[in-house]
Amino acid sequence: MTFDLVEWLNLAIRWLHLTAGIAWIGSSFYFVWLDMHLKPPAQGEASGEVWSVHGGGFYHNQKYQVAPATMPAELHWFKWEAYFTWLSGFSLLVLVYYVGASNFLIDPAKVALGVPAAIAIGLASIALSWLVYDLLCRSTLGTNNLLLGMVWFVYLLMMAVVLDSLFNSRGAYMHIGAIIGSVMVGNVFFIIIRNQRIVVADLVAGRTPDPALGAAAKQRSLHNNYMTLPVLFIMISHHYPMTYGAGRPWLVLALLGLTGVAVRHVFNLRNRAQKTGGAIVVAVAMALVSVTYVTLEKGTAGAASGPAPRYADIQPILATHCTGCHSQRPTNPAVTAPPLGMMLDSYDHAAPAAARVRAMAVDSEAMPLGNTTHMTRAERDKLGAWIAGGALR
Repeated sequence: MTFDLVEWLNLAIRWLHLTAGIAWIGSSFYFVWLDMHLKPPAQGEASGEVWSVHGGGFYHNQKYQVAPATMPAELHWFKWEAYFTWLSGFSLLVLVYYVGASNFLIDPAKVALGVPAAIAIGLASIALSWLVYDLLCRSTLGTNNLLLGMVWFVYLLMMAVVLDSLFNSRGAYMHIGAIIGSVMVGNVFFIIIRNQRIVVADLVAGRTPDPALGAAAKQRSLHNNYMTLPVLFIMISHHYPMTYGAGRPWLVLALLGLTGVAVRHVFNLRNRAQKTGGAIVVAVAMALVSVTYVTLEKGTAGAASGPAPRYADIQPILATHCTGCHSQRPTNPAVTAPPLGMMLDSYDHAAPAAARVRAMAVDSEAMPLGNTTHMTRAERDKLGAWIAGGALR
């Protein structure tokens, strides 16, 4: 009887991350929807109100642009959803990509980084990015959300290119996700909640709150709103090696990230009862460009001439690079059972898994993990040619 603490810990933290993320994003989307549906109140000092119905009951929400004249007896704060999302996400980053840096972060074919150096680069990229973003918001660019967003996008694209040149592509993707997620929670912790606490303190002390505090918090909340879908894509991207396994993974990340921003803009326009036709066209176009680029690149990669290899031709490749983990009795000491139940130790096992092998080992180069067995591009192309030729016995 064995108890795999790391795997159970991974599952528990991932579950917490998903649950907290749903709570944070759900409340964020709801309040954005609420803010965009406010109407001038029929009476009272509120700046806007909205009536809604849900679960058999009616709700009457009112918003005060700065603050009410007196503090209510009970005030609900929305912050722990964001904090636990970041804490659990950062824990996963450490557990998977830092503890397992040799397999999931370092690519010796790019740069022969040591584990401490790779971790230091990853942490520095997150901290530096928050400083850059915060300085941009506090600069004169902060008065123009569109221009600020364009500059921030260019910075993220540059960071993606740099990280992809240092790490394996999957690790680079996850660090861009960590950067965006950290900026989002930094907005909550350092700006939104901090400003709200100052407003509450002013009310308790009988002072008039500064309207600029609310305006700054609203701006950061708007930024978070547009960054949500791109960071969600990155969270699930490791399941889809066709994205980070592209020849230019940073370009795929940029295209799909912009697609997410465009989709979010469609919903924001719709919430304001504005025309969405142009935004929908842009969102669809971005999605089509993303899919077309990946498809064309995949179709031209690893093209081979001559007769298709037989199983006997590629069996040594599988034996050298794959069956250490993907066999009934793995020889890799870090693996106790074939990952995902996939075995490649015989033709009868390998042929049905051919499509998955192509996705993970040929198209994306995600396997072997960290390329610790130094699988060459020629070997990958030969494996791809066997699969493209019908996985002949």
